[in-house]
Amino acid sequence: MVNDGEIQHLRRCIELATEALELGDEPFGSVLVAAEGQVLFEDHNHVASGDRTRHPEFEIARWAAANMTSEARAEATVYTSGEHCPMCAAAHGWVGLGRIVYVSSSEQLAAWLTDLGVPAPPVRALPIREVVPNVAVEGPVPGLAEQVRDLHRRFHSST
Repeated sequence: MVNDGEIQHLRRCIELATEALELGDEPFGSVLVAAEGQVLFEDHNHVASGDRTRHPEFEIARWAAANMTSEARAEATVYTSGEHCPMCAAAHGWVGLGRIVYVSSSEQLAAWLTDLGVPAPPVRALPIREVVPNVAVEGPVPGLAEQVRDLHRRFHSST
């Protein structure tokens, strides 16, 4: 169950996704939080640069591998506006990060993009647990997911 403190981290993810949108990028944002509760790293999408691997969850995995012990990574939580794609889920698993809490699911995003007439991406969306079966995952979060949907609607109506 997602508690009030975690909702604050998820709201920050939405703020980061909004920041990405305002910079002309796809609206995704993520935050890495240590077991003790301090925010260690946060980022938003940077795929508008042309590098489609510049997802915030992938950047978190890279940062965590370079800056945290394996024990600290396993105890940390990644909060994110959208469920990890297969690339990001794999990176998460390979570096041994802990729990994932996401606002909106890949299934929700796929339905929203279909409704908006957006072509399917080149990589099939899979639930995180199909890529990293033993990671603790929570989401989607009702109430906040609608805000993420609006960000995607805004992004795709402007492209």
